[in-house]
Amino acid sequence: MAGPPSVAFMAPPISTQPISTQPISTQPVSGPYMTSAAPYNVASQNGRVKRGGVLGRIAFILVILLLVVVAGQSVLIYRLNHRVDATNSALAKQRDADNARIQGLDGRTKSLEQKTGSSLNTSDVAAAVLPSVFRVETPQALGTAFAIGKAPDGGGTNLLTNNHVVTEYYTKGGRDVAITRDNLRFTAKIVKVDPTKDLALLHTDESFPRLVAETTAPGVGDPVLAIGAPLGLSDSVTSGVVSAFRDTADGRMMQFDAPINPGNSGGPVVNAKKAVVGIATAKFQDAEGIGLAIPIKVACDAFSVC
Repeated sequence: MAGPPSVAFMAPPISTQPISTQPISTQPVSGPYMTSAAPYNVASQNGRVKRGGVLGRIAFILVILLLVVVAGQSVLIYRLNHRVDATNSALAKQRDADNARIQGLDGRTKSLEQKTGSSLNTSDVAAAVLPSVFRVETPQALGTAFAIGKAPDGGGTNLLTNNHVVTEYYTKGGRDVAITRDNLRFTAKIVKVDPTKDLALLHTDESFPRLVAETTAPGVGDPVLAIGAPLGLSDSVTSGVVSAFRDTADGRMMQFDAPINPGNSGGPVVNAKKAVVGIATAKFQDAEGIGLAIPIKVACDAFSVC
């Protein structure tokens, strides 16, 4: 590797002229080309030093102020976070309290519903149900039918009754029966029968208010109304309770103690919510207060109209 380049130093030539022997004047030299040197301005330098010191102090003060502001903001943020946490905690407690109150209200509402269900207002229930109940007449029999369920696809109204109300007429080929309400007479057609369950489905082209079927079976002791046309006496209402459920040769039956008589067959047995729980179908002879009803679910399943 080559070394650093050599540098040649050129010495100025030495003058060989003789030095003058003239005496050196000690007088001050003056002339147009000579100026006196300016004195060192100590005040100016002190001014710079003073200004530098002031700026340093200002910068220091600004730093201190900035630190104070940052510290203040930190304290403020901490306090805000603390307040937010406290607010969230209070809201959570309030939400829990509200949920507890809502649950309490739900419990009281269910309790009131149960009490309402066990306390039947006969006049209100009868007024709501009667417009849907009709007397059924055939040349051979008299009974009751009631409008039920959803609206048929083709319009009109579906009605339920007992098969034994229409069976003699139906087996002879009869299909049109008379239904009456408020002294008005309408025509209904026997659409389907189920002798094993003692049920018959009727249909009329007229539109009538329809009752709803209760989705759960009533309990023993629940109050009920039986509505029908006993002995042809339309709009008869009797009250009682569900006495028991019996397994019979014709299937499971609901026993109730509301008085019924011939002509009540096919009529609705309704609960305190104005919903149908059964279809009155029979009574024990030589006894009072022992009636039987087909549970409404049996009819709903048989004809798919509820």
